[in-house]
Amino acid sequence: MNSNAERATNVEHLTCRQRPADSRPENWQPSRQRRGFGRLRRRNRGAAAVEFAMVAPVFFLLLFGIIEFGRCILVQQMLTNASREGARQAVLDGATTSDVVAVVNQYLAATMSRTATVQVSPNPPSTAALGAPITVTAQIPFSQVSWLPAPRFLGNATLSATSVMRRETCQ
Repeated sequence: MNSNAERATNVEHLTCRQRPADSRPENWQPSRQRRGFGRLRRRNRGAAAVEFAMVAPVFFLLLFGIIEFGRCILVQQMLTNASREGARQAVLDGATTSDVVAVVNQYLAATMSRTATVQVSPNPPSTAALGAPITVTAQIPFSQVSWLPAPRFLGNATLSATSVMRRETCQ
């Protein structure tokens, strides 16, 4: 028999992960857990693709909904500003309806290159008495300003903004 000292010298060069080649029996096989894990991994290979296919439509629907509602808020703010600019023009002495429409459409053309339907009340604004309210309403269908080719959520909506100012000058 080998002494303890001889065994220690034979094994010193091995790291903790290495074993002598003869340490396993001849009929050694990997444990059932190891063999089963390989099969399990092969069986789950397409799971990521299936999960993506289930989650992707919901994710893209949410993403495009956010884009569409964000664009709606942006256009609504532009319409509000354009109708305000039109109302500022309308309260001035000698203003005509065509002047107001031109100011509103100039503002919209500079920001989103679209024209809106503009209504001015009273028509023409120069007929309003001193201090009388003048109303300017700008409307545009959302389908004309949406970034999506076929807006789903707000496709039939008409965005509208109204501004009211009092006539400043008198005749």
